[in-house]
Amino acid sequence: MRFFDREIMRTVRFLVTVAAALMLAAIVAGGVSSAAPLPVPYNTVTGITTGLLNAKGDPAGANDWNCKPSAAHPEPVVLVHGTGLTAAMNWGTYSPLLKNEGYCVFALTYGVWQGVPAPFDIIGAMRPIPDSAGEVAQFVDRVRAATGADKVDLVGHSQGTIVSGYYINLLGGAQHVAKVVSLGPAWAGSPVDFVALSRQVGVPQAVWDAASRLCAGCFDAMPSSPVMQRFTATGIYAPGVAYTNIGSRYDFLAPPPTALPPGPNTNNVVVQDVCAVDGSDHVGLAGSPIATAITLNALDPTHPRPVPCMPTQYGTGAPIG
Repeated sequence: MRFFDREIMRTVRFLVTVAAALMLAAIVAGGVSSAAPLPVPYNTVTGITTGLLNAKGDPAGANDWNCKPSAAHPEPVVLVHGTGLTAAMNWGTYSPLLKNEGYCVFALTYGVWQGVPAPFDIIGAMRPIPDSAGEVAQFVDRVRAATGADKVDLVGHSQGTIVSGYYINLLGGAQHVAKVVSLGPAWAGSPVDFVALSRQVGVPQAVWDAASRLCAGCFDAMPSSPVMQRFTATGIYAPGVAYTNIGSRYDFLAPPPTALPPGPNTNNVVVQDVCAVDGSDHVGLAGSPIATAITLNALDPTHPRPVPCMPTQYGTGAPIG
């Protein structure tokens, strides 16, 4: 072989070796893709509006059943939405953000009544909380089977925190969950016991019976409900699971400190303690860049990042200006 040909072959072998090394490094680092990062709208209302157009679909970045967790992020993240929403509506910010950060992200819509007419056939978290927790259990099992992960991390919002907790404490989920991040956690249940209030003001029982059939999960979340009594009797926090609760002083549905009970292996964060000008409320926590940064640090505490501080809107969590 001529010298020129030998040099060409040597160069080709070198390039092939380099390419193989780069591919291996990408796999080890978590399957880094050359695809452009997904857009991340820091605005809960934008996420809900976009999700309405795809209510039965997946939020951007979620439910890639071929995704394999990386060494950096070994637990897949499962997103558990709040009352009256769907996965696509609740997680328009968190799903693409976590995907961009290299996580395997999964999101389900749970608690939808079957056989009801539109638009009620897309409304999630309506069924009894124990039924919804059973759906989460099945979904986590599917995620673990697809990814090969032993455990998952859960990020819940509003009723999704109770559903996650019920799964962990009462359906054997503690052995399959490493970390839980709760946005506007409802550990104390709904701040108003509407059943007790209705009796005081004389609301006909038939009205509340109809309402309880429509949103059983809402009534299960009341402090006096048998479901909440059964759940809180377990102590809320399971041993071996790390909890981060993120609340807002403007949250009238899950107000601190009541909604942020202390416990072992539990970190309670009020966003205004981190950034006084964060105006996000219960809904806005799902879109606030301050809350998302706190979440990322909770999921990966060994690589903390600065939490930004900027004025955000009440109701959306969107940055102002």
